[in-house]
Amino acid sequence: MRVNYNKLSLIIILLSLSLVPYIIYVNLHSSYLGMTMQFNEKNEYQVFEIEKGSLAQSLGFKKGDVILEINGKSVEKLRADDGKLADELSDVKSMIVERDGEIGFVETGYELVSYESLFLFIIPMMFYLLSLFCVYFIIKSNKRLNSASAFILIVFLLVTSTAYSCSVGSAKGDSLSIYITMITFQFVPVLYLHYIYQYFKEKGKEFFNNKIFLFLYPVGLLNLLLEISGDNLQISYSSIKLFNLVSFLVVTIIAFALIIYGVIKNKASEQAYFLRILVITNFVAFIPFLIFYVIPYVFIGDYIFPAMFVVPFLLIIPFSLVYQFIATKIYDIEFLLGRFKYYGLLAILPSLTAVGVFTLTQELSNSLNTVKNTIFIYFIMLGVFYLKEILDFRFRLKRFSEKFNYQDSVFKFTQLIRSSTSLAQVLRELSQTILDVLPVSQAYVLELKSDGTVGLLENNANDQVWKPYEKEAFRAITDIGKIVEVDRGFLIKIGERGGTSYVMLCLSVLNTPRLTRDEISWLETLAFYTSVSLENVLKIGELMEHLENVKKEGPNPAWLNKLMFAIEEKQRSDLARDLHDSVLQDMISLKHQSEMFLADFEKDKVCTNQIRQRLINMNEQMSAVIQTTRETCQELRPQLLYDLGLVKALSKLAAQHQESSSIDKIRLNTERFSKVLDLDTQLNLYRIVQELLSNAVKHSRANEVLIMLVCIKEKVVLHYEDDGIGVDPDKLYQNSASMGLSGIRERVRALNGSLDIQTAEGKGFRVAIEMGL
Repeated sequence: MRVNYNKLSLIIILLSLSLVPYIIYVNLHSSYLGMTMQFNEKNEYQVFEIEKGSLAQSLGFKKGDVILEINGKSVEKLRADDGKLADELSDVKSMIVERDGEIGFVETGYELVSYESLFLFIIPMMFYLLSLFCVYFIIKSNKRLNSASAFILIVFLLVTSTAYSCSVGSAKGDSLSIYITMITFQFVPVLYLHYIYQYFKEKGKEFFNNKIFLFLYPVGLLNLLLEISGDNLQISYSSIKLFNLVSFLVVTIIAFALIIYGVIKNKASEQAYFLRILVITNFVAFIPFLIFYVIPYVFIGDYIFPAMFVVPFLLIIPFSLVYQFIATKIYDIEFLLGRFKYYGLLAILPSLTAVGVFTLTQELSNSLNTVKNTIFIYFIMLGVFYLKEILDFRFRLKRFSEKFNYQDSVFKFTQLIRSSTSLAQVLRELSQTILDVLPVSQAYVLELKSDGTVGLLENNANDQVWKPYEKEAFRAITDIGKIVEVDRGFLIKIGERGGTSYVMLCLSVLNTPRLTRDEISWLETLAFYTSVSLENVLKIGELMEHLENVKKEGPNPAWLNKLMFAIEEKQRSDLARDLHDSVLQDMISLKHQSEMFLADFEKDKVCTNQIRQRLINMNEQMSAVIQTTRETCQELRPQLLYDLGLVKALSKLAAQHQESSSIDKIRLNTERFSKVLDLDTQLNLYRIVQELLSNAVKHSRANEVLIMLVCIKEKVVLHYEDDGIGVDPDKLYQNSASMGLSGIRERVRALNGSLDIQTAEGKGFRVAIEMGL
């Protein structure tokens, strides 16, 4: 039975929504102090650890403070009533604290608009609502597909958002929140890995064994079991927390290692790009929590940033999904990563320098503060560099090192040459652009031909300034944009056409300074634009010249007239040869026999039988002459085609060739042909079949021929095949039959049809012709 994942998704959503009122209640009716307490050797309830930025720190609590009363009840009474006191307190409204022999009263309270509420209530609920928004889009798109991968993605989002929301209650000591957080927290990386696996599986690409889930899912259950039975087993809170974080770290590393392996293995698939975006965004969402909280706590027993600062990075997951659902075009992730890599490298040195100065000038409490300051400054530097690029692009800011705005001059040059219609105009715009920007006052364009001659493009006999630079000019013709600097300027290749290279020589009155990197890059860009423009202008000029010549030649080009005359002469030659070889010779023979008969008759040497036999022979020869003449006329103008149509004419043609040739059998199938075609189309099809049969008789040595003429939908299909000797496909248009095949190809082209010839030596000859009605 097929599982309905849409209904299962709704059940999961309802279960998740049922926890929301409870989560809100826990957040509004208890406060999170952010400090850990333990009983010391004097059996005093002492502050053991305080989170940075927590409510306890803002209230002035310090490590070593002794708690005497909580909410008006002494610690001894609370311990006697509950049997024990939690390491982390919740729902605390007031406390009496002893510090260095002095006793003070501290009142705590939850404020809706506060630092605590932002990180512990507003951001988690925002994450949950965004996840529901993503789930809505996923269900909407999966309504028809009912895919398992979409269901797992929904579960992943809901489990992640539930783990984040319940973690607040867990930190406040709520038992149910602790258990929910424990199981959902461990399932987050496993569900994400499961989603990627199922997604690839549905695409037919399974890149690891799914048995690994039999190991990963029980890890979460093991953590939950340890949390429930921790008191009975006398396991400390810190040990359970360490085990939870180690388990999460190991499972996450395994999950991301398998995912990265799968993405690399399937990088050529169609979905690879979007999957890569998904992996990168989730990687960025998890990395801060792993690097700044989990890994330091596991290895050194302390964290760089508290969890409530780094967990909000999980908002990237639903934000990225919502963006992909809503946006019509997505950002180029490769470009963004490339920019962050570049600015990330640039930010390292100034960050280390700033932290070094800060460390030397101020006393830091511990090494973690140094690391924290380094990270803060590094990300500030990264943001400044990236913001600087955005501002430069948005407001077109000029860098202080720029003498001129080269980008604007290139843009202006491209606008000017758009309307250029001649070579001189393009070169004039280029010269003016260079003279306006660089410290040169003269510009010449040299033509360097392949035979070694050099000339000025716009010849001026009085101006020979360029003569001393002929040798250097040949050094610049290797590549477009090649620059050769000389004493008073430079040479640059700006284009080529055929065997001619165009080099621009730019000179000043005095010796010029060396070109800067910006100037060289700018000149190379101008040269490439000019090269394209020169080639286009020259090609357009050649085309216009050709069109003028065609116009002078008349309505038909000379080559077309020549071809038409050649075809006409061939037809005349064929007709003359046929008449000479058949009708004329037979008529000469009849005339000669008639003369001999008259001579014998005058001599009275003939008898009745001889006269009878000669008359019979003459009658047979005249019948043959008449038949040959009819066939010739039929070939020149198939009268049957004009009178009865294509099918009858083809039947007659096939019968004539079978009767008069060595072909044993010609099969003509026209049963499925019922379309009425125009006369020109019928005549072309008739000539094609006529030429194919002629080739079969003269060249193919075929014994059997099959011709099919059918109508399929809105197409006419002519199929021909024989069992002849065939021909090498590479020599198809090189033998004596090439003229006939070329004629067939041209007739098919005139009918806007397609021609397919299949043949090989000893494999016969097949032709398929298709044309639309």
